[in-house]
Amino acid sequence: MAMKVGFVGLGKMGWPMSERLLVGGFEVHVFNRSRPPVEALAAKGARAATSAAEVAERTDMVLTALPTPDAVDQVYREMLQRARPGQIYADHSTVSVGQSRRCAAMARERGADFLDAPVSGGPAGAQAGTLTVMVGGEQGAFDRALPVFRAFGKNIKLCGPAGAGQVVKLTNQLLVGVHTAAVAEAAVFGAKLGADPRVVLEVIGTSFGGSTMMTRNVPRFISRDFGPATSITLLLKDLGLIHDEAKAANVPLLLGAVAEQRFLEARARGMGENDMASLVRLWEEAAGVTVDKPRS
Repeated sequence: MAMKVGFVGLGKMGWPMSERLLVGGFEVHVFNRSRPPVEALAAKGARAATSAAEVAERTDMVLTALPTPDAVDQVYREMLQRARPGQIYADHSTVSVGQSRRCAAMARERGADFLDAPVSGGPAGAQAGTLTVMVGGEQGAFDRALPVFRAFGKNIKLCGPAGAGQVVKLTNQLLVGVHTAAVAEAAVFGAKLGADPRVVLEVIGTSFGGSTMMTRNVPRFISRDFGPATSITLLLKDLGLIHDEAKAANVPLLLGAVAEQRFLEARARGMGENDMASLVRLWEEAAGVTVDKPRS
């Protein structure tokens, strides 16, 4: 019998991930705090639920993609009261290592398994089924969950015990923050000195200075596309988690601190809901130049 899969949290990541599960042939039960995404997915073949608890009661495996640590706490308190032996819970949200370990401990008390399974690749990666999935938890639960993760993930890795997925994700997000700031600074430097940003991207994209954030963000600089794909506010939430983890572990993060302050400045200027590529505006304003197509 096919595994019944639940999904709670149908936002920018949860929606396309749920769609991929439907395309993969799973029976998918869905809940979201606001109703329209639930109804829209039901029209595509998902089964609507009226609460997270109802999703937990109906399914063999429950996936979540939630925006804040508070939302994760609230949803898991509700669902894990209904948890049963053999059931798997997987949280794709980015939260603290300790929070994931607490969820795992609560699940174990009920005989269920919990996997922290944060993802990278953004909404486009979810739609394409190419997400990186970084998993923490038990090998047996990971093996059973793998066919589900493959519906939306390409690089899927068990990183270690509970919390290990979050450690790897936060390491990734530290680099995302630092690289986004570094690419903005370098692109403005090049533009101010007269380089065509399209040439900079083409040449440096295959050089030592290139990065995924460069190939993602520089085209957005050029087109001025700062629509809310991965927002300043969302990355600032992750940088805050990283700051707290580093402080508790006594790890100095000099570059991370600079990146966090720049993201904070961008949000203070009203750019919070813009894509993280919009961070370039801080350097552009200071240098009196924009990183876009050269004017003839």
